[in-house]
Amino acid sequence: MRRSVLPSLLKTLLIGLVTLPVAVFAIPFLKRRDIGGEAFFGMGVNADKEPHTTPYLVNELGVKKLLIRIPLWEMEHIDSYLAFIRNFHDKEITVALLQDREHITSPLMLRDHLIQIFEALEGVCGTYVIGSTINRAKWGFFSVNEYLDFYKIAYDLKEKRFPHLKLIGSNVIDFEYHYSAHTLFNLAKIRYDALGSLLYVDRRGAPENTQMGFNLIEKIRLLAILAQMSPKSNGEIVITETNWPISGTAPYAPTSETECVSEEEYADFMVRYHLLAFASQHAQSVYWHQLIAPGYGLIDNRDGQLRKRTAFHAYKTMLHHLQKATFVGYGEKRGRHTLLAQVPEGLLHVEWVERGTLNVSLTHSVEGTFRDGEHFISDTFVLTPSPLYYLTSMDEL
Repeated sequence: MRRSVLPSLLKTLLIGLVTLPVAVFAIPFLKRRDIGGEAFFGMGVNADKEPHTTPYLVNELGVKKLLIRIPLWEMEHIDSYLAFIRNFHDKEITVALLQDREHITSPLMLRDHLIQIFEALEGVCGTYVIGSTINRAKWGFFSVNEYLDFYKIAYDLKEKRFPHLKLIGSNVIDFEYHYSAHTLFNLAKIRYDALGSLLYVDRRGAPENTQMGFNLIEKIRLLAILAQMSPKSNGEIVITETNWPISGTAPYAPTSETECVSEEEYADFMVRYHLLAFASQHAQSVYWHQLIAPGYGLIDNRDGQLRKRTAFHAYKTMLHHLQKATFVGYGEKRGRHTLLAQVPEGLLHVEWVERGTLNVSLTHSVEGTFRDGEHFISDTFVLTPSPLYYLTSMDEL
């Protein structure tokens, strides 16, 4: 451990010990946000993965919001990144700026490169994720104080030269909210337009599983109340990255085989993660990581071939049903989950069970869709871990 960062690490611990218990007790007083499907769904795409084909796949998928990463250590290739970003004429683009140690320790270099990017993408991108995975030393930051200094350079540029920009900050990975708390409660002269989180839950298995007593919805709400308590945030939460590693894809999977799931489980967990995050009504957007990746993407591009996994069709189906949705309610009883949303066609029911099957009988036939897009019309169906969608009249609320 580097002794120079010990004061910052101690501060992180103390701030977490003070603020997190208060936040837990304050959750019942959390101010609800009204988040619709139009702003909620986003997808990560990379310039180094099938750049010429990606725009066509994005259009086929139907997603309107994209997150594109620019590693600051590849500024010599910035023109390629800019050209890739400009391919998406009708999409809402967020650019994630990834750091390395050199940019963390060289403020003048960081400032120059930020200006170069902000100016080059004027009129194309107005939202930036400033830094990522700040609580992992392998990504360059040794302390939260270092991140605050890093973020302040971007914030000062926004204040003085680029006031129209939206900056997403913090960007702690996993359920390690003592780091998030330190980014929110400090004396630095900064402010976040939204609080970013790489909220992975893959090591817990299914998205409904708990960690330290908190399920996914509760984790999101805890982060939201921290953000609302802080004078440095307006309370908006953006999940900038999440996924599950896929079995049999080593060395491309980012974890060991123990944490990997089958492609069927991946599709189920992906949809259910989005449904639960939407039900929280405190995640403004979720960006799935990502469209093309052998170890964790909707599309496998090994051996020069593009193979759409089951999850591609599951995501497309989810978007079709929920992109114009307004949240109505969510409930869980004995492992049966039901999300209700108002859509132009009526009242949308999305249902699943965490394990096993459950036979359901309705009083009349409904029109519905299984996870991957197959249609059905019936008054009976079987709930499984794969969510299904069906419509009823709003009068049935």
